[in-house]
Amino acid sequence: MSLFDDLRSAALPDWDDYTRHPFVEQLGAGTLPLAAFQDYLIQDYLFLIQFARANALAAFKSRRLEDIQHSADALATTLAETDLHVRLTASWGIDRSQLDAAPEKQATVAYTRYVLDCGQVGDQLDLNVALAPCAIGYAEIGARLAPRLEEQPEHPYRDWIAEYASEEFQQAARDAIAHLDVLAARSLTEQRFEEVATVFRTATRLESAFWQQALDGAVE
Repeated sequence: MSLFDDLRSAALPDWDDYTRHPFVEQLGAGTLPLAAFQDYLIQDYLFLIQFARANALAAFKSRRLEDIQHSADALATTLAETDLHVRLTASWGIDRSQLDAAPEKQATVAYTRYVLDCGQVGDQLDLNVALAPCAIGYAEIGARLAPRLEEQPEHPYRDWIAEYASEEFQQAARDAIAHLDVLAARSLTEQRFEEVATVFRTATRLESAFWQQALDGAVE
């Protein structure tokens, strides 16, 4: 059992709410309103900017080259994700300057600043646990939804699903899981587990709120 497995078990209802949120299920079925997906993708672009900062912070706080390398790899994965967002939003006539100028919504601010706060106040383990629901959860969702692409050759959200089902993103998630174990081996105690489990649970709930923000935005 990895630390991630233990964290997910400790937050299982929240994890299921996140990875099987109505937004995710509708996206997988191809029935998600385009307005909800567009709202989500713009906010997720803004989210990824802060997520990139968090990975850069993880590198800054590292004292070992292997930890710096992991953070650099995670940062590269995050930057690559933004290419998908820019490409899809461009197809709607929204260029990068408009993306950069879009205002962050409440759930976007709440989640990203929580992750950054974990990094600023806590240690490497705190920060990597706060990053884990996104880094690992999206890979889980992508892998689960991938069969829908064969079932629906004209799936409207093919590019998004394919991105997170890709071997590159799946490997990044495996690396994140392995790195959590490396960090845990250095400092994890029973008390620390309870502390980081709270961090993991909170970040997971904020992921669900991020999905919900997009659904709510589509009906405003």
